[in-house]
Amino acid sequence: MWKTAKKNTLPELLRLTDPGVREQLEALPGSKVLIGLGTDGQPVCVDLDAESPHVLVCSASGGGTSTTLRTLAAQLLHHGAHALVLDLKRVSQQWARGLPTVTYCRDIADIHDALVGLRAELKRRRCHVVGCVGV
Repeated sequence: MWKTAKKNTLPELLRLTDPGVREQLEALPGSKVLIGLGTDGQPVCVDLDAESPHVLVCSASGGGTSTTLRTLAAQLLHHGAHALVLDLKRVSQQWARGLPTVTYCRDIADIHDALVGLRAELKRRRCHVVGCVGV
C-alpha cells in the first residue's frame, strides 16, 4: 500500500486586506512583483531585473489569467511602468482604459498598430545596446 504525504494547500484567494499583504507589497523594490504567498506565508515574487524580464501566465478560460495580469500590471504601474494592454475580447482588461501610463487596444487595427510600434521600439533598444549600423 502506498503512503502519500499530506499536500500543502494554498489559499484560493489572496486579498490586499489580508494580514500583512499590503506591508509585503510596500516592502518590495520596484523591480519585484508579488505573485502570491507560499504555504509558509512567505511572499512568492519575480524580480524582473535580477531574474528574468518575462512572466508567462497561462490557464484555461476562467482560470484567473486576466486577474493575475491585472495584479502584476498594477504593481508595476505603481512604480512608474508603462503597460501595453491588448484586449481582443474587449472585456477582460477594461480596468486599463483611460489610465495615463497604459496604452489600451481592443480593435484589430489598433492592436496591429501597437505591435508594429512595439517592434520598432524593441529594434531601437536592441540597436542602442549592440550598436546597429545601417539597419
